[in-house]
Amino acid sequence: MAYRSKVALVYLLGFALDLLNMFVASIAYPDIARDLHASVTELAWISNAYMLGLTLIIPMSVWLAARIGERRLILASLLLFGIASALVAQAGSIESLIGWRLLQGLGGGLLLPVGQALAYRQFPPAQRAHFTGVVLLVALMVPALSPMAGGLIVQTLSWRWIFYLNLPVALLTFGLGLLWLKADPAVTERPTLDARGLLLAISALSLLLIALSLLSEPGTRAFGWLGLILSATMAALYLRDSWRKPEAILDLQLIKNPSLRLAMLIYLCVPGIFTGTNLIAVLYLHELGFGAAQTGALMLPWAAGSGVAILLGKRSFNRIGPKPLLIAGMVLQSLGIVLLMRIEQPAGPLLIVAYAMMGLGGSLCSVTAQTLAFVGITPEKMGHASALWNINRQLGFCLGAALLSSLLGALGTQGFNYCFLAAALLTLVPMTAVLRFDSTNVLALLTSNPLQEKSV
Repeated sequence: MAYRSKVALVYLLGFALDLLNMFVASIAYPDIARDLHASVTELAWISNAYMLGLTLIIPMSVWLAARIGERRLILASLLLFGIASALVAQAGSIESLIGWRLLQGLGGGLLLPVGQALAYRQFPPAQRAHFTGVVLLVALMVPALSPMAGGLIVQTLSWRWIFYLNLPVALLTFGLGLLWLKADPAVTERPTLDARGLLLAISALSLLLIALSLLSEPGTRAFGWLGLILSATMAALYLRDSWRKPEAILDLQLIKNPSLRLAMLIYLCVPGIFTGTNLIAVLYLHELGFGAAQTGALMLPWAAGSGVAILLGKRSFNRIGPKPLLIAGMVLQSLGIVLLMRIEQPAGPLLIVAYAMMGLGGSLCSVTAQTLAFVGITPEKMGHASALWNINRQLGFCLGAALLSSLLGALGTQGFNYCFLAAALLTLVPMTAVLRFDSTNVLALLTSNPLQEKSV
């Protein structure tokens, strides 16, 4: 097996672990609530704490990788993730479970950007679309299969085994990383930590994530708005402090790269908005009389559409460039959301068509945006680009859900169609930027590396 394939497999296993822990925990909420006497708000923080740890550690990933080496950092994060998983499984109270989930998120937050940077660095620009397709296939299969598998585990064993079963996967990934990843080069110069920038960045991110969770509840919405103001203030201070600082914790100058900037905007407005749309759709369909099994089954046409999009995206990116794929993806997802406004009964093919269109359009944008984000990034900047991309990715998922749930909370149960209309329009927000985007440099990079694509 080629070295780049080994690196890719280690990263993909770590990525699958992260996705599994984002999606499977909700299946166990009723059992956790019964065993640990948890309220609905406390249950929500089982996911929020994981997302918080995941997002907060990402700004430190570049400095830590430079300080101790990417291989050592990946192995250490896998150990931390495994230990935290065991502690979550043994938690005797909801408070300790939430605390250990935060620790688990810290481990997962290092796996994503560091592993992604190491993996993408192994592929020349012409082959990154193919590798992105493989990454997104994992991102498709894990959310589609994990709820069903998690339900079986909870029914057969207990909710604790959802977290115990992380251990063999984490140990397998650790063993493969130990055997396959090349030793880190000797560090000749140890970078200094931008402590002030780190404090400002973590403050801005943590306040934003907490504010978004508060905005989704009517009783805490005022505190949510206060958190947003404080977060924006911290972000402004960070930008002022770190925009041109050579040792900045995040290289913000990369945002000047038009490909990365456009890709980040796409991810906020397409996959991010779908997260919120799906949340609203579940509530809407429940009002129409859909059962949980019927609603869950709608992810099957979504997954089918996504699978087609991933295959199209990785085969077409090098031939026609990103613009046609992004335009088609935004239009398809927007039309799929509009179709939700036409659903008035708990049966019929229109709902299946809507979810298939959202899967096709959303994933067409996802695979194109992720390839576009890294296609022109030099190897030495890949770590910083990966950190920015993963922060943007996590925030996109949180922002979409918070924005649309807050809108529904303000409008009441009669406001579903207005929420769907807002989601359809927000999906099209990047259209002007896409139309103005010059693909010349991207296509030149792709044709300058005419290597035949190989499987990973």
